[in-house]
Amino acid sequence: MTSLPRRVLRALERFHAARPWDHNAHFHRWILRQLPRRVGSALDVGCGSGDLARLLAGRAERVHGVDADPAIIALARELTPTGVPVTYTVAEAPAGLPAGPYDVITCVAVVHHLPFTQALQAFRDRLAPGGTLVIVGVSLERTPVDHLLGVASIPLNILMALLKNRGRPASRPVSMTARTRPADMPFPEIVREARTVLPGARLRRRLLWRHTLVWHHPRR
Repeated sequence: MTSLPRRVLRALERFHAARPWDHNAHFHRWILRQLPRRVGSALDVGCGSGDLARLLAGRAERVHGVDADPAIIALARELTPTGVPVTYTVAEAPAGLPAGPYDVITCVAVVHHLPFTQALQAFRDRLAPGGTLVIVGVSLERTPVDHLLGVASIPLNILMALLKNRGRPASRPVSMTARTRPADMPFPEIVREARTVLPGARLRRRLLWRHTLVWHHPRR
């Protein structure tokens, strides 16, 4: 989060601890708008409890969710109804990703945990010609634009927390088993590296401390 006085940060942390909401799920509908109406196969890297994978099943004939956390994969399997064409695998990205090829690859708030260049190369190599890669990422705040967007995200973040929790504190805390660490690459460096590996990739800073990347694999 952007630089603020320590007292203000502590107050915001207390507020959001009582009213948690899923910032990543906020981008799921946007992700679907980047994709064709129907595809054959999709891979969701860092699938967590499978929320996006199950949404992708509405577009794809088959979906493969991959996560390094066995507990969260077990939960994803429990939450996925019988008949929904999603399978889940415990695997470390990028080396352990299934070979593909896939018509769609998605990765939400995960790539900053991975060796960045190798991860993009692995996604590229597993994407079918004509396929679409969509990444929602987290970057290190460094430039004035980063800090401005961070400050602008604070009131939106508070409003979303109030709306999603109907103004009240959550009845029970939300637990996460996934490992997390802060981003260590600033956005301009992400853009340079991404366009080296993925020529023509479209990257954009977003509110709520995220950025997006969309790349279409050229048809041979």
